[in-house]
Amino acid sequence: MNLNHVFVCGNPALDFAATLRARRSARFEMFVTPDRLDAWYLESGVVDTVTPGDESDVEQARAVREAVYRLVTDRRLGAPFDEAALGMLNQAARRPSATPQLTQSGRATAATPEQALSTVARLAVELLSGPDVPLMKECGNPECTRVYIDRSRGMRRQWCGMDSCGNKIKAAAYRARKKSAPAATAAH
Repeated sequence: MNLNHVFVCGNPALDFAATLRARRSARFEMFVTPDRLDAWYLESGVVDTVTPGDESDVEQARAVREAVYRLVTDRRLGAPFDEAALGMLNQAARRPSATPQLTQSGRATAATPEQALSTVARLAVELLSGPDVPLMKECGNPECTRVYIDRSRGMRRQWCGMDSCGNKIKAAAYRARKKSAPAATAAH
């Protein structure tokens, strides 16, 4: 599995929740080291620079990520929020977050790992209490557990992303049709 972070969900909090991939099967953890967590914060655009984190930052990020995923799932299914997950998210959101600063070259946001995590938690609070809740959908790939914001016309999007899931499913369906086509024509 590739180690690049993927941002296809339409919201940084959803992309954060998706860093544990294939939750129903192979479970692939993206936050295996502090460096990988720091890279996510930078690549996501949540912050521009982050001081290097340690193992405790990774553990905390994983705990908040799981709370976000649980709360997103609860909201998507119309269930009451899990109280433990709610407490975990709100605790992270209460901590100081990254603060953008104006510089001569534009905006710059430097943060500690704790500030970056608080920023992600606040984004999750905004998402889960905002107008995009009805647009949240789970990817149609049974192996994928990403939830994304569907802004497509008629809300007809099926995949978290074409590169990550859509092409795989379409290619598998094509191969299945090609494999069964000779047998179908031979039967006539």
